[in-house]
Amino acid sequence: MDKLKKVLSGQDTEDRGGLSEVVEATSLSSGTRIKGFIACFAAGILCSLLGTLLLWVPRKGLYLFAVFYTFGNIASLGSTVFLMGPMKQLKRMFEPTRLIATVMVLLCFALTLCSAFWWHNKGLALIFCILQSLALTWYSLSYIPFARDAVKKCFTVCLA
Repeated sequence: MDKLKKVLSGQDTEDRGGLSEVVEATSLSSGTRIKGFIACFAAGILCSLLGTLLLWVPRKGLYLFAVFYTFGNIASLGSTVFLMGPMKQLKRMFEPTRLIATVMVLLCFALTLCSAFWWHNKGLALIFCILQSLALTWYSLSYIPFARDAVKKCFTVCLA
């Protein structure tokens, strides 16, 4: 029906771009999007839990922990791409209200891996994993209306 409306209104052109054809061909149904979200989110949680268990493996435990924990958080964060689509997700990630949170999450991802692989500092890797979790929580709260304000108010009341 939409195509008919476009043809009748003169908006349908024969010379469509290749990108629009790819987008139309790769659209997922809502059921497939939900399944993809659940699968990706579950894989992220599984990787994070596995990374936590691997922390106590002798010698390579820190590296395995940093990699699995970080990739688990990336998969959990990336699971929302199935719900929104990649371009909308990127646009929303870098909106002014969550720009700082997004930068902090990405920075913590990178610093966790750097501290494990290049700096070989276990304490720093653990600190960055904790910061990674806090930054990801703060980022996630930005999608819930007034959640950040509620958390700020709660901490203000608790500290006063």
